[in-house]
Amino acid sequence: MSSPSEIPAGLADVPVAKSAISIIDGKRALLSYRGIAVEQLAKDSSFEETTWLLLKGDLPTQRQLADFHHELRQRRKVHYKLIEVIKNFPATGHPMDALQCSVSALGMFYPTRSVSDNAANWEASLRLIASLPTLVAAFARLRRGELPLDPHPDLDHAGNFYYMLFGREPSPSVRKVIDACLILHAEHGFNASTFTARVTGSSLANPYATISAAVGSLSGPLHGGANEEVLEMLSEIGTAANAKPWLDAKRAANPSFKVMGMGHRVYKVKDPRATVLQELAERVFAETSRPAKYDVALELEKQCIPIYGAKGVYPNVDFYSGVVYSSLGIETDIFTPIFAVARVAGWLAHWLEQLNGNRIYRPEQVYVGNTDVPYVSLDKRP
Repeated sequence: MSSPSEIPAGLADVPVAKSAISIIDGKRALLSYRGIAVEQLAKDSSFEETTWLLLKGDLPTQRQLADFHHELRQRRKVHYKLIEVIKNFPATGHPMDALQCSVSALGMFYPTRSVSDNAANWEASLRLIASLPTLVAAFARLRRGELPLDPHPDLDHAGNFYYMLFGREPSPSVRKVIDACLILHAEHGFNASTFTARVTGSSLANPYATISAAVGSLSGPLHGGANEEVLEMLSEIGTAANAKPWLDAKRAANPSFKVMGMGHRVYKVKDPRATVLQELAERVFAETSRPAKYDVALELEKQCIPIYGAKGVYPNVDFYSGVVYSSLGIETDIFTPIFAVARVAGWLAHWLEQLNGNRIYRPEQVYVGNTDVPYVSLDKRP
């Protein structure tokens, strides 16, 4: 049995399963889904096609993709009683809490009794992918005092999500950047929420409980909330000219100060997703005007590289994603739910992979507590 000192914190670098879904090379800034570089998928593919790739293992044929589009569109609308449930959520509640509750409830309206039924598992996967944008948008509108919108039958996944949030169709460049954001966030190996999905799924819990658990894991500030904190940081800095004085002051007060959105558990160079997102964002900014926070982020990155670059600390995707979402008028606390709308594709791919040759997770522990402690009756305790 291992000693306590030999247990890596957070299971860092400890393999826990084999997977064929995605691979990350943190030293060379490479991320691929089923062997295809994520940069190419973000530029040339669509979220629907990428989702099929993650779930099925190969790119779809034209007929398969058309059928997949159709199947998703047929499942975007959720039961009206579920919308009534969401109407009763407190408007002050966090959208991630609303989403986790909604996903659990979704499983009650469209139950999957046994995960040994492949057809039922595929149906649940379609339902979850199609419904998450509807659930997120419904709560976002209801808390603003607006009625939820029915899904738009003629728009793709990204375009429909934007429509259900704002009640208008996106421009081509806005639709593309949302689609790319969904692709870039769709999968990223054995992160905390994906591992949560696999652990929950290993008990043969139903897919809605599995995805609800993953949403809960994603809601933690160490996982899904980084882009919100980056935006708050950029607001605090204020202007690009203040980036260096701000950073100098922070480091003077705390030499080990960490800049939000800089650094990654895996990447030791700039996150390839951040690079792709910047390229696509420039097209949107040409249409919507260039946000002041984007210039602040660019200058802050410039100031950080000489200081942190030697340590392998560079911008990750969240360093810029919040600025992009904000420029589209999306509220800050909706950023992480958008992450979930994307990552459900990866979670489901891992859930389906876990079920193939499944064995419930039951890791060992190293006990460090007391032993041979006598029981003292209540009347004799001090």
